[in-house]
Amino acid sequence: MKNNWLKAEEILKKDGVVVLPTDTLYGLVTRALSKKAVEKLYKVKNRIEDKPFILLITSYKDLELFGIKIDKNQAKFLEKIWPGKVSVILPCYLNKWKYIHRGVESIAFRMIAIKNKNLFNLIKKVGPLVAPSANKEGEKPAESIIEAKKYFKDEVDLYINKGERKFKPSTLIKFKNDDWIILRQGDEKIPNKKE
Repeated sequence: MKNNWLKAEEILKKDGVVVLPTDTLYGLVTRALSKKAVEKLYKVKNRIEDKPFILLITSYKDLELFGIKIDKNQAKFLEKIWPGKVSVILPCYLNKWKYIHRGVESIAFRMIAIKNKNLFNLIKKVGPLVAPSANKEGEKPAESIIEAKKYFKDEVDLYINKGERKFKPSTLIKFKNDDWIILRQGDEKIPNKKE
């Protein structure tokens, strides 16, 4: 298994695409810092061109790469939910990252915990990962590598198998003024209003 993660590192550094277990579902991943890799991922997934992907990060420093600044209230809230199975949409206005935010000027981020050792270390080595669920647009997420291979065949450079993954996707939230709104409730339950 360890060798697969080392191979994933090599592939991703060359702008490849990998299906691997994330902290939630199987993800179809590539390096966020490579425009070429991200555009390739849109083709492989048959993703709607103006629909952004979720990015996996390991630290608040990763947000700085995208020019994202969070205020004290946001930081206080994020410390309660990160790392965890919660994706948070944050504003990103830099044109440099338009290939990620697709003109909507915001990106969803999820911080991976160190307990997800292989994924955490992979992100540390190759940078933030663009990580939609492993399925073609409009299909149900793959719960096994067999299902993922039916979707992508040889369009994907490597598949890392971790058995069946019958989880919900991450909870998706967005800050609005001094509060947040839940756009999708996943396994991680977040109250609708601040307590």
